[in-house]
Amino acid sequence: MDTKNFTYKTTGVCSGEINISLKGNTIKCIEFVGGCEGNASGISSLLVGMDIAAVIERLKGIGCSGRPTSCPDQLSIALEEFNNAMD
Repeated sequence: MDTKNFTYKTTGVCSGEINISLKGNTIKCIEFVGGCEGNASGISSLLVGMDIAAVIERLKGIGCSGRPTSCPDQLSIALEEFNNAMD
């Protein structure tokens, strides 16, 4: 199974982009560029090894400081776009 790497440009959050590495449907590595370093690193560590469908389900719709989106929500959007492109 090949590793797929892609970068997602975020909108409406402190992080400017998310670098994502997948092996099949499994998270291999996530890197948030910008934003809250501690929170982003913690989220990234927790998600390694998880199936992308489970990650989308858990993170989709999470807001931040009154905004309708957050870095975790942006990650779920990125993974959904990846899934749709692979179909």
